[in-house]
Amino acid sequence: MNSNDTSLENDRMKSYKVAADISKSRMAKEAPLSAAALEEIEASDIVVVRDIYDHVEQVLEALQVPFQLVRIDQFDSVTLRPEQLLIINCPGNISQLAIENVRKFVSDGGSLFTTDWALRNVVEPAFPKIIEYNNKATGDDVVRIEIVDPTSPYLSGVLDDEDDPQWWLEGSSYPIRIIDTERVKVLIQSKELGTKYGEEPVAVVFSYGKGEVFHMISHYYLQRTEFRSDRHQSAAASYADEKGVEVSYETSLLMTDLKLGDVESAESSTRFIANILAEKKMKQK
Repeated sequence: MNSNDTSLENDRMKSYKVAADISKSRMAKEAPLSAAALEEIEASDIVVVRDIYDHVEQVLEALQVPFQLVRIDQFDSVTLRPEQLLIINCPGNISQLAIENVRKFVSDGGSLFTTDWALRNVVEPAFPKIIEYNNKATGDDVVRIEIVDPTSPYLSGVLDDEDDPQWWLEGSSYPIRIIDTERVKVLIQSKELGTKYGEEPVAVVFSYGKGEVFHMISHYYLQRTEFRSDRHQSAAASYADEKGVEVSYETSLLMTDLKLGDVESAESSTRFIANILAEKKMKQK
């Protein structure tokens, strides 16, 4: 990794740490029950399957949420429980046995969260004829995103009226085609994504048995954003001001070299996963 790559990686990590601080502060004010549930999460509540392309675990680390991390070659022997959230990173090349275990896990009440190529490698074989890859891979791109259902608890605080976050598409990301339109609920979409690559969904959820499956295009741990306005170029501290959040001294130091656009994109994804985690934890009670 050259010095420029290292600098970019450091900025991404700082963006997520800042975003996590802002998300948790906002949750405490806007959704105290969800904030309390997030704080009650134990490592046994979340299983993350580590893989080579996406790293959702880094977002969880920024949120200071405990979890179990397993390698993909260990996954066949993992015992899953319905009260857990299972996260499978892209590409998700799991075995046929694991596919069957995941299907039973969700059917029994478990929650599954997958990203990008796991659409073809996990979701399609485990839950056929619900959603699928449209066979039109994206380029390395950034698109504007929009909330579809602002009343969904999963989307609480993810996008406010003044927000304009950009979602990074990894080169060769898999656009999501919805087959079962009655079962699948689109949570986040991008008209720009639809225009360029044929499908608008960015994040979807569907029920299966007693459980549910969340899937998102591209990598959850965003590698970059794009500054399309003067607002995006403004200092990151102005984003905290917009949200009425007082950040810690440590967080203010992290914000020094960041732009509002960096933190806004990271906070939209951080708050989304925090909402999913909190809702899952509250359902255990």
